[in-house]
Amino acid sequence: MIYQEKTIETIPVGPLGLIPLKSCAELGGKVNNWLVEWRKERESEHKSTIAFSGYQRDSYIVNAKTPRFGSGEGKATIEESVRGDDLYIMVDVCNYSLTYSLCGMTNHMSPDDHFQDLKRVIAAAAGKARRINVIMPFLYESRQHKRSSRESLDCALALQELTNMGVENIITFDAHDPRVQNAIPLKGFETVQPIYQFIKYLLKNETELQIDSDHMMVISPDEGGMGRAVYFANVLGLDMGMFYKRRDYTRIVDGRNPIVAHEFLGSSVEGKDVLIIDDMISSGESMLDVAKELKRRKARKVFICATFGLFTNGLAKFDEYYENGLIDRILTTNLVYQTPDLLSRPYYIDVDMSKYIALIIDNLNHDDSLSELLNPTNRINKLLDKYRSKDK
Repeated sequence: MIYQEKTIETIPVGPLGLIPLKSCAELGGKVNNWLVEWRKERESEHKSTIAFSGYQRDSYIVNAKTPRFGSGEGKATIEESVRGDDLYIMVDVCNYSLTYSLCGMTNHMSPDDHFQDLKRVIAAAAGKARRINVIMPFLYESRQHKRSSRESLDCALALQELTNMGVENIITFDAHDPRVQNAIPLKGFETVQPIYQFIKYLLKNETELQIDSDHMMVISPDEGGMGRAVYFANVLGLDMGMFYKRRDYTRIVDGRNPIVAHEFLGSSVEGKDVLIIDDMISSGESMLDVAKELKRRKARKVFICATFGLFTNGLAKFDEYYENGLIDRILTTNLVYQTPDLLSRPYYIDVDMSKYIALIIDNLNHDDSLSELLNPTNRINKLLDKYRSKDK
């Protein structure tokens, strides 16, 4: 279905307002363009009624600023009315490229700074919006999602803080542990998987893949990502394998038990193309170790798919592995900040998520079900049929 042909069956919750914070400005601009295009072309006898006031606009972006004082303190100002609006605030807590002046020194923004700016914008709306929704692709503090000793539960506290400020829906992507939504059981929380987009961009860039269990396999790099890999493998009709980390529990190095080896569970990967699926690439060490092991086991091509490409230790090691033929492609999304260096790499595929986010916003604004969007099986099957028919 061409999305501008969507049948309008429900009245919008309120006039749509989009506030991409500075950390999400580029992605927010793309989302806005999709919404403007669809709503201009969408035909409906209701569009001229008072219930659809402000439905069709040249831009849905609400001008908001989050300046800082010289001491590093900040504030938020919303520079136009949001009374009665259905607000969608977008924030990328991983965008370390933004800086501010702190007593004459240049300070890079941390996830804590971005989260504070998000709360400031919510506070600046001062309860005047009809509904406030937060789109936070990388869920703030999601790696600190459970307590194993005397530890803080940062992610659960952050979610409760947002809902206490009046946020109705929180949309995130590939949450490290979706069970963290138990902290806010009465509010909307969706964790979205970008599986369809990964397949779409991989097939667009790789034209000679044979997608069947004889020629391809899905690999989970650790036991924590099993669910993700099982779903991916089932949708594509492929076999699945898994690595688990064997650790030395007698020693602690840099605050954790060092990994002794990556052990593999699964059928032979010899001569097959393999997809390594994970939620994020942080330093990338585990992912690269897994790729090396797969090549040692004579895998044909190795593709790495991760929702968030953080690359906290830089790209040098990935460059080396690509040059040595240990990895073939890396796919990560534009949900978090991407450096110009990363975008220029020959092995890198940028997976654009702006259209998907626009679809989610459009459906939520109409109070429509998200079920079809969150379960992409039909769209994936159509994509695979189209790809296979090219080979014939």
